[in-house]
Amino acid sequence: MNDNILLNGSIKNLFKKFVFPSVVAMLITGIQGMVDGLFVGNLLGPNAMASITISMPFVQVIIALSMIVSIGAQSYMGISLGANKIQDAKDGFKTSIIIISLIGSIITVIGFVFNKELSLILGANEVLVDDVSTYIRTIAIIVIPASLSFLFGFSTRMIEKPEKYFYGTILSLAINITLNYLFIYKFNMGVMGAGLATGLSYSSVLLIVIWDFFKKDSIINVIDGKFNKNTIYPIVYNGSSEGVNALSGAVNAFLFNMAFMNIAGELGVAGFTAISYIAQFGTIIMFGISDGIGPIISYNYGNKAFNRVNETLKYSFISITFIEIFVFVTLFFFAENLIEILIKGEYEVISLATFGSKIYAFAFFMNGFNIVFSGFFTSIGNARNSVIVASLRGIILIPLGLLTLPKFLGITGVWLSIPFAELITFVTGIVLIKKSNREMKNL
Repeated sequence: MNDNILLNGSIKNLFKKFVFPSVVAMLITGIQGMVDGLFVGNLLGPNAMASITISMPFVQVIIALSMIVSIGAQSYMGISLGANKIQDAKDGFKTSIIIISLIGSIITVIGFVFNKELSLILGANEVLVDDVSTYIRTIAIIVIPASLSFLFGFSTRMIEKPEKYFYGTILSLAINITLNYLFIYKFNMGVMGAGLATGLSYSSVLLIVIWDFFKKDSIINVIDGKFNKNTIYPIVYNGSSEGVNALSGAVNAFLFNMAFMNIAGELGVAGFTAISYIAQFGTIIMFGISDGIGPIISYNYGNKAFNRVNETLKYSFISITFIEIFVFVTLFFFAENLIEILIKGEYEVISLATFGSKIYAFAFFMNGFNIVFSGFFTSIGNARNSVIVASLRGIILIPLGLLTLPKFLGITGVWLSIPFAELITFVTGIVLIKKSNREMKNL
């Protein structure tokens, strides 16, 4: 452990080594979302885009459960390794593999058998119900490999090989483009083709990231370690906030879909889908920073090197500031041009999304900091504060905004609910960070 770069390397160099691949990997993931949007929007039309959007809560539940285990395991393993509790880290990894496999099996059965019932629950009308059911059924098939790709991908940072996940996402992007072209354009498979392309591309990450974990000399691997029920609670507890982030995505996707469907019908949902692709592109970069600093913080926190923890936070805040300014300018001034790439000729949808993007843009002065706040607390094992931040910006304030603001402001109020939630969360996060710094000084 003495030669571990996470404990002894310069924070500036570690930031480059761990955060850059994480950001680019997340960026590629964002590009994949836009690739899906390009193929679906231009070849299948706005109803297909709306169908996939309505299916998103099901996808977000899968991501939520994967993130709870994957990020929780990363935090648990990092703190354990930093404190030189190597066997605990190995047991945590093996236990996480088993948990994800079991949960994935259950979700696969539910999605494959009850897809139509789920589509109706999620708000599909008679126009969209068949496509929504098809997409859910298709995604359900690949839940286990896609979920394991998160766990193994994030765990590459624990063995000091963060670039492997980056390479995996490059492969995933190439496969996504190829399969979208084949399944949607060449074979006319419609929404099923879109689901297959998405699911198989995410699963393909495993082809790159899994092999180092079969090596006996790797500090964590699939050979050593055992299922240990005592690791389940700290893993799930540490990862709970990331689950809240993803689950809030599911809840809010459902609420936004219903709000736009009630106010503007299928075109409203399609407009929200278009701007979501663009906004997600910026948000996911910020999640990349949060994920990238995770192992640096957890290792050094476990080793009680709190000055290195704070230095890592400083670099992340500087990076977040530049990204937030860039995303704001893009959404406020250039959204219409980007939306026209996704949806051609649907002028009512383009106008609706362009209007919304100017309001949505203001959320990007705060949401990057909120994402890092939540990720920081997860990395140090303070799930309570992390859940507070994640819950405020997700499952508490946005639903509150959606229930109240549209009554007075109509569709403007729907868009305003996002900046409203991020602002209050930002103020809360600042208070919690200051309190955490005082607590570290006393340890």
